[in-house]
Amino acid sequence: MPIQKKREVITFKVDESLSEAMQGMQNRSEFIRRAILAALDGVCPLCKGAGVLTPKQRVHWEAFSTDHSLAECTDCHAIHLVCLAAKDESTH
Repeated sequence: MPIQKKREVITFKVDESLSEAMQGMQNRSEFIRRAILAALDGVCPLCKGAGVLTPKQRVHWEAFSTDHSLAECTDCHAIHLVCLAAKDESTH
């Protein structure tokens, strides 16, 4: 017999417009699970989606950012990290 994973029920409130948008969906729970998993794939690994850094995270970020910067990709316009130390080494 396969072992079943323990499931936890999590509830949350939505506004009326979101509730109306989800009316008629065959399996709202599955849709919500997939949407949350997709959103978690894009969560910042440093702040874990909080949008702010803790004081300790800020210290680490400041040390990291001395050799790294943010840049915009000229092709897709995505903001990404650039290692300045690697650029310095390539010019020697």
